[in-house]
Amino acid sequence: HGSQGEGSANFPPLAGQPAGYLQRQLEAMANNRRQAPVMAPVAKALTSEEKADVAAYYASLALPIKPQLGPLPTSKSSNGAWLVERGRWADGIPACAKCHGPGGAGVGEDFPAIGHLSASYMQSQIDSWKKQSRDAGPLGVMGAVAQKLSPKDIEDVAAYYQQLHSGAH
Repeated sequence: HGSQGEGSANFPPLAGQPAGYLQRQLEAMANNRRQAPVMAPVAKALTSEEKADVAAYYASLALPIKPQLGPLPTSKSSNGAWLVERGRWADGIPACAKCHGPGGAGVGEDFPAIGHLSASYMQSQIDSWKKQSRDAGPLGVMGAVAQKLSPKDIEDVAAYYQQLHSGAH
């Protein structure tokens, strides 16, 4: 995840994620409630105090994105913008921003920042929720939403967030 939590091609960024969220993810991996072949052995080897310390460290680092509202789409010309800012209610998909906040910068302990994640990482997590190999979070929301998202939806959402945070509107 990098010394500053910046992430890499194969590991998501952790800088600025809520400590409670990170600690719950480590516990879930250690207890096999979240399937993560690379991380599970690491999580299992950590004591509860070490998990809390790791989570606190990453939470203390600056989140590399800022909460910001994107332009509210008026047509479906951008599927990513539409899904992030408005959702697709006819299919039971709420707007990403409703839970993950403006710009995908996260909200509280339960809804992590997602606006800086790669499309491949987002897709791997959606696939985990679809296979029920990852806890679906508060009220099972992500498990239900994941069933309705296509790989193209995820690619579009990630591209929209990348555009939003690069400043190119």
